[in-house]
Amino acid sequence: MSQAEAVPRRPRPLWSLGLLRSEITMTFRRWRTLALLAVLAGVPVLVGIAVKIETGDGGAGGGGAGGPAFISQVSNNGLFLVFASLAVTLPFFLPMSIGVIAGDSIAGEAHGGTLRYLLVAPAGRSRLLLVKFATAMTFCLVGTLVVALFALVTGALLFPLGEITLLSGTTVSFAEGLLRALAIAGAVALSLTGVAAVGLFISTLTSSGISAMATTVGLLITVQILDTIPQLDAIQPYLFPHYWLSFADLLRDPVYWDQLQKNFGLQALYAAVFGAAAWARFTTRDITA
Repeated sequence: MSQAEAVPRRPRPLWSLGLLRSEITMTFRRWRTLALLAVLAGVPVLVGIAVKIETGDGGAGGGGAGGPAFISQVSNNGLFLVFASLAVTLPFFLPMSIGVIAGDSIAGEAHGGTLRYLLVAPAGRSRLLLVKFATAMTFCLVGTLVVALFALVTGALLFPLGEITLLSGTTVSFAEGLLRALAIAGAVALSLTGVAAVGLFISTLTSSGISAMATTVGLLITVQILDTIPQLDAIQPYLFPHYWLSFADLLRDPVYWDQLQKNFGLQALYAAVFGAAAWARFTTRDITA
């Protein structure tokens, strides 16, 4: 027996920064990803211009409780454009983008014929699935930060900046307002965990990237509709988008944590259930492409 044969092979680690870095780089180099980010960046610009035109004509801007209330404050303080833009993009634009990325994660590789080569390379199914989910979550954070950054720049160019009056009536400094905006961006990104997990699971069920993306987005729209039907109020607290707008509670003093904790707990539950389902499906799937 040679010396090389006598040395036992080390087990492959479940996590690899090299594989994750390669996957993230490949994902963000795709034209589809750049197009999604461009759409997300354009939303706060359009919202800011619309508010500027309306207030320039003497309008007062919309308002009510929750997301639309932020729009009525934008003309007084450009930082509110960050909150308004996140409220506008969260119901559809952000989760749709995540659905596209997560839905294509495994199915796209299978359709392109690269999944089999990824698995015979030192990746392994569990590690590859974990990296795909981490990449989807990275896009959640990047997409949210893109919305927040372009909203901040647009707000600074079109409207005055200064102290922030919170929803509870407390006035805080602009620096604290920025910190709360960053915290809200993080909360919004975490709110998309459920969509990413569902999309990843759907992606393991098919070898067609387009079918997986369409199914994920279609399911998202269906769940959003179910969450608005009053007769279904018994099941709505268990739907992943139900607590999405709870990020507004970060603009209170003191912060209301009840709805936020329910949101994060619900997203963790979806990640655990659909992540386990994706692992069970993917590790037993016959890979032919």
